[in-house]
Amino acid sequence: MPYLLKSEPDKYSFDDLLRDKETIWDGIKNNQALITLRNMKKGEDCVIYHSNVGKAAVGLAKVVSVTYDPADPKTPIVRLKAGKRLKREKPLDEIRNAGVFQGSIMFRQFRLSVVPLAQEQYDWLVHG
Repeated sequence: MPYLLKSEPDKYSFDDLLRDKETIWDGIKNNQALITLRNMKKGEDCVIYHSNVGKAAVGLAKVVSVTYDPADPKTPIVRLKAGKRLKREKPLDEIRNAGVFQGSIMFRQFRLSVVPLAQEQYDWLVHG
């Protein structure tokens, strides 16, 4: 299953991920978002979305691993590998108006920082 991961670019941008090549996706506190992180599997695709500043899907990443710290077994440690920048950023308004996103949890619970995507939503973001 693909995922959309929101990041504030002034804190950690897609360019930061490209520079670092890999990172741990942390700082998630929302219970529903943590459940989504726990469900991630190695090799799954992610779209990085810049929230607050830019408000657009900007690049791709892949889940490298999902592990747990024995001291905090409820919080997954998700390691991501940088992928490519999208050929064309997809701004929020365009995503909101796309038919494949009608009824999406992304717009029902906008504050979620991790959102599962249907395959057709991922394909639209990457190829549409």
